[in-house]
Amino acid sequence: MLQHIIPSKARRKILTLFFHHPTESYYLRHIVREVDEEVNAVKRELDILHEGKVLHREKRLNKVFYSLNKNYLYFDEFSRIFAKSCPLSQLIHDNIQKIGKVKYVALSMKFAKNISIRDDEIYALFVGLIVVPEVVELINQAEKGFGREINYTVMNEEEFLFRKKNNDPFIWRFLRQPKVMLYGVEEELLK
Repeated sequence: MLQHIIPSKARRKILTLFFHHPTESYYLRHIVREVDEEVNAVKRELDILHEGKVLHREKRLNKVFYSLNKNYLYFDEFSRIFAKSCPLSQLIHDNIQKIGKVKYVALSMKFAKNISIRDDEIYALFVGLIVVPEVVELINQAEKGFGREINYTVMNEEEFLFRKKNNDPFIWRFLRQPKVMLYGVEEELLK
């Protein structure tokens, strides 16, 4: 789907690499191996992304390292876009029928930015008539690549509405923070 917006395949792959690993720095040869594209194409795209201020470039010893510019004007917007193509999102989209009758699935932007959360916070909220063992399996698969536990919660719609109506701090802490909607409409989730 992104090929219509970002026509360069190499650029899509590079952006995906960086936005799926927002805290990492990479040097040219490492990026070439990760995205499996020709070195000249990768170098050209890195130059374009650096000129566009999407990436920082830093020389360390004899290598040039690239990292995301977190001050880039559209950093949050790109984080949301690429969060929808991360492994967890893909697992959810590919298995939505197995998960059950889903009303909402939302990811915290802290997940998209790979930011650690407190024990009383969650990365993902599932609302609907959810088959919990299916969600557990998907989360377990996604945790392997994420590098740490993915805290989440599952609720039926009645419990969610009750807790929201009664100002449950757990639910409202999640709802008030920036999020990425994988399923459902954010305005309906919040009203």
